[in-house]
Amino acid sequence: MIRLFLLPAVLLFSTRLAGAEPPRQPNIVFFLVDDLGQRDLACYGSTFYETPHLDRLAKEGALFTDAYSTCPVCSPSRASILTGKYPQRTGITDYIGAPMKPEQWKRNTKLLPAPYSDRLALEETTMAEALKAAGYATFFAGKWHLGPEGWFPEDQGFEINKGGIDRGGPYGGNKYFSPYGNPRLSDGPPGEHLPDRLATETASFIEAHKDKPFFAYFSFYSVHTPLMARPDLEAKYKAKKEKLGLKAEWGQEDTRQVRQVQEHAVYAAMVEAMDQAVGKVLAKLDELGLKENTIVVFTSDNGGLSTSEGSPTANLPWRGGKGWMYEGGIREALLVRWPGVVQPGSVIHEPVIGTDFYPTLLAAGSAALPKEYPGDGVDLKPVLKQEPKAADAAPRTLYWHYPHYGNQGGAPATAVRQGDWKLIHWFEEDAYELYNLKTDPAERNNVAATQTEVVTTLKAEMERRVKDTGSLLPTSNPAYDASKPSGRGAGGGGGGKKKEKAKEE
Repeated sequence: MIRLFLLPAVLLFSTRLAGAEPPRQPNIVFFLVDDLGQRDLACYGSTFYETPHLDRLAKEGALFTDAYSTCPVCSPSRASILTGKYPQRTGITDYIGAPMKPEQWKRNTKLLPAPYSDRLALEETTMAEALKAAGYATFFAGKWHLGPEGWFPEDQGFEINKGGIDRGGPYGGNKYFSPYGNPRLSDGPPGEHLPDRLATETASFIEAHKDKPFFAYFSFYSVHTPLMARPDLEAKYKAKKEKLGLKAEWGQEDTRQVRQVQEHAVYAAMVEAMDQAVGKVLAKLDELGLKENTIVVFTSDNGGLSTSEGSPTANLPWRGGKGWMYEGGIREALLVRWPGVVQPGSVIHEPVIGTDFYPTLLAAGSAALPKEYPGDGVDLKPVLKQEPKAADAAPRTLYWHYPHYGNQGGAPATAVRQGDWKLIHWFEEDAYELYNLKTDPAERNNVAATQTEVVTTLKAEMERRVKDTGSLLPTSNPAYDASKPSGRGAGGGGGGKKKEKAKEE
């Protein structure tokens, strides 16, 4: 009797399963902030800036302690995220707007920087193009800085573009407030705030495409210069700074002063406004019931600005900041919320890098990797699930190569990290620095002279990657005059002296 009763039910259930539609691909929301230091979020230790929405995101997902950009300045790292390749393979190795060719270089420096490309080639298969081919609706909001018109987001797989142009910052109109003077973003009411407007555009796209898989790429202009904030938030942090008795303190990095304390009220206000914009988008996902089927990624394009153009933030304990090959220039905040994959509240110490987003999100969206993909990034799903690694698994090697002089004081260099060891090669003096990031996270104790075997191993890894990626090298500058002041890092004063240029990254 029981068997006769259950058999049809089992058959009916099996039939329903056989005819059931496959699970819908997860939606993807990617937040990329400009010039945000890892320590600029409360969940990463800031006690001055307030980021409640991102703190919530960290509790609901995973927080990475050892996440990196592929470059200490923005255009190269942005190209890496969208292609999954090291910047050297795309040709974009400096911020777009810097002198492109050695013969254009006018600074008095020992070396001439390598040439670079000023646009992301249309032949590259971007993340947006791959996801679009897999059935995703695609959307871009905010900063692009990957080429002139004809190479804008709409030419690289994004069906909608709100604000993405060639500029590295919000330099048109009233900058961070409407009118924007942006040919890809209509003006709002006078005084409308750019981060909030871009959040509104992103939320509107999500609502309009809630019934199909979507990829929303919200690339903030914040917290890049110009240092401008909403008056209410600026007043809030001025009062907070006074209440806490905070004062500016400075250290020294080569010829530059480097900020040691987070107490810049305008910058703090910009960070909170960015957090509020993230919160608006996350609230829309909650409102529409999309949270459980949406992957959310939050990160930055390079380290916090601490030695130039107002030096608005401090990156301690990391050394240096934007434009430098030290940890302050390349170590990033990374938060990932992926229901069903990430255990809420996870803290992940595995070193990862900006090339990893491409294979990870393409695999999540059932999108095909290009056949010619060089494998610079890896699928992070096993890391996010915290699956145990094989006992004999070798530590992964991460690679950076910046053959340029930035505006923040840094000089041409190559670096690799393998396990706890990080080796930097400074081209000006052909000198090497070796640090153990576990015992010396501040990179103050160069042990290259005593750890010669480690140096030899990492130099071989470095040279292999330089060759494999076709990395171009700086060359000797025949016009260099040692009797004159060095032009290293010229382009913005440290020690709180603010200098902004429309073409600066």
